[in-house]
Amino acid sequence: MTPFQHGGLAAALAPKRVAPAPADLTTAIGRAADFLLDRQHPQGYWVGELEADQTLESDYILLQLWLYPPDSDGCWRPPTWGKLQRAARYILKGQTPSGGWSLYPGGPANSSASVKAYCALRLAGLQASHPCLERARHCILELGGVEAANSYTKIYLSYFGLYPREKTPTIPPEFFLLAETAHFNIYQMSSWSRAILAPLAILGARQASRPVPLGLSLSEIFSGRAPRPPAFFSWRNFFLWVDRALKIWERTDFRPARDKAVDAAAQWMIRHLADSDGLGAIFPGQLNSIMALTELGYELDDAVMQRELAYLEKLVIDDGETLRLQPCLSPVWDTALTCYALGSALAESDERVRSALRRAADWLLSKEVRSHGDWAVKNTKAAPGGWYFEFANEFYPDTDDTAKVLLAMEFARGSASAAQTAAEARAFDWLLSMQSSDGGWAAFDVDNNSQILTHVPFADHNAMLDPTCADITGRVLEAICGRGPGKRHPAVGRAVEYLRKQQQDDGSWYGRWGVNYIYGTCFALRGLEAAGEDPREAYVIRAGEWLRSIQNADGGWGESCASYDDAHHKILGGSTPTQTAWALLGLFATGDYETGSVRFGIRYLIETQKSDGSWTEEFFTGTGFPSVFYLKYHLYPQYFPLMALAKYRAHLREHPQAAASFNGSAHRNGRPVSR
Repeated sequence: MTPFQHGGLAAALAPKRVAPAPADLTTAIGRAADFLLDRQHPQGYWVGELEADQTLESDYILLQLWLYPPDSDGCWRPPTWGKLQRAARYILKGQTPSGGWSLYPGGPANSSASVKAYCALRLAGLQASHPCLERARHCILELGGVEAANSYTKIYLSYFGLYPREKTPTIPPEFFLLAETAHFNIYQMSSWSRAILAPLAILGARQASRPVPLGLSLSEIFSGRAPRPPAFFSWRNFFLWVDRALKIWERTDFRPARDKAVDAAAQWMIRHLADSDGLGAIFPGQLNSIMALTELGYELDDAVMQRELAYLEKLVIDDGETLRLQPCLSPVWDTALTCYALGSALAESDERVRSALRRAADWLLSKEVRSHGDWAVKNTKAAPGGWYFEFANEFYPDTDDTAKVLLAMEFARGSASAAQTAAEARAFDWLLSMQSSDGGWAAFDVDNNSQILTHVPFADHNAMLDPTCADITGRVLEAICGRGPGKRHPAVGRAVEYLRKQQQDDGSWYGRWGVNYIYGTCFALRGLEAAGEDPREAYVIRAGEWLRSIQNADGGWGESCASYDDAHHKILGGSTPTQTAWALLGLFATGDYETGSVRFGIRYLIETQKSDGSWTEEFFTGTGFPSVFYLKYHLYPQYFPLMALAKYRAHLREHPQAAASFNGSAHRNGRPVSR
């Protein structure tokens, strides 16, 4: 996209609009707050739907085949057939005009998502000659066939004899025998990779398999083309040779530690099921662990199995016509962000808000982590503290949620003041202890950045590691600097220097957990502002200029998930309320409340708000694994716009001269535009 299409010039040439009136601003804030208040759970939390692509429904159907194999005649009608059919209907709704399935709305067809969907629909009873599957087959073959799918897709298919087992990467359970100090031990991998790989190591070592319904084959979507080989002198090629050696070794009888390794992986997995909504409290970990439990001898009516199946079913949204799944649940995250939004908008003036925030604070305090988890392997001296993302995930508190809860508690005061103060102190200390050696913060671990592991054959989910990132570092700075430490504090100084080094040449920052450069830039700037960085610093000015330059002609901001696939060009797109709010919050952090870009952006939020106080958006703005898995948080377009509007109104109240001119002439990107 060119600057003319999406930058300052487009905004300057857009139809002239009147600047928003203060009354409009107050009305929009009140409506947005009411919308959120009406959706608070009686227990005090908020949780919105977390939407993903159709790979989850496809995997869910495969799980039914695993749990309820065909009968001896090859006929398959599991007791969950009705649910399976509704999941298939949802998958069909996601088919793109190209015939395949994408990872996000408007995205290109993805080979892995398309192969999984095709297989799931075949299992649901569609014949290969069905028009939808004919179109899917052509698309999949154009993408390179099953051979082009990622390693996890191939591993799942191999369990059912639908892909050659010998062509899938080996995941040796011996990983779980290595000391925590070993270079390739499991704690060098990201937390979610550990949760995904532990059960897969068990399944692979046990040569686990299940039959498919009579006559089912995927031969029609194999292209026959071999994947492109890696460079001969490369880590990727080295690990492929290691994988070949492991396969030869596994065909021998000399595997003295195999049973011990499988037992170690099983013990690790079962231990991590405790105090969690399934393994890692995420769908892949839950799915894989359920399959692994069956190989460890757990029957479907076993209490452990029933509990894990129940956790998985909590992710299901079944409306009677279609069935879809969430990758996990986000109550702590949604509650903290909602509290912050409501608190910054209305906490001091509205008893209903104060009551809601009090109940939310009490609920959040009940979710504080008070035991050591995986993070303590590398962070050996810190005491437990902080919060996780889901309803229960005791092993995995994360820095992002912990920082946001601390920010929320600036407004949300619970019933037990002393207990809350103590919890905040523990979280503050834990956050400081989680700073990595480069000065930044990652999500779950310290210094989880062993790049060599990104070349192993099963690392193509693009999330083998949990490196530091600008968005989390900025949020942590915002949280800790609001409680005393300034730039002279060593941790703050190192973090500011980290953000300086991470800035892109155009002034933006990469966003790891939100799409993408708008998200990263917003929270890097907010962290720098909290740390006391001078907004007149050249690199801060450059960031503001970048945000203003990419504003859309309608006054909003938008960025596509495709930005992750092109490191040199920001792939911009249609405006969304969420990304518009991020851009505005970023500009506010540079001290910009007065330019036409800001007023035009505020006007966009006011004009796109619905009468019930909400905003809607089609696009995905959340990131799971860059280039691999994206998310749509259904509450993002509710609380982020409220934050932006509230921040802007607070500025107007503090600067009467700005409020006096608020309804006067509008300026877009520094150019006066008459009313």
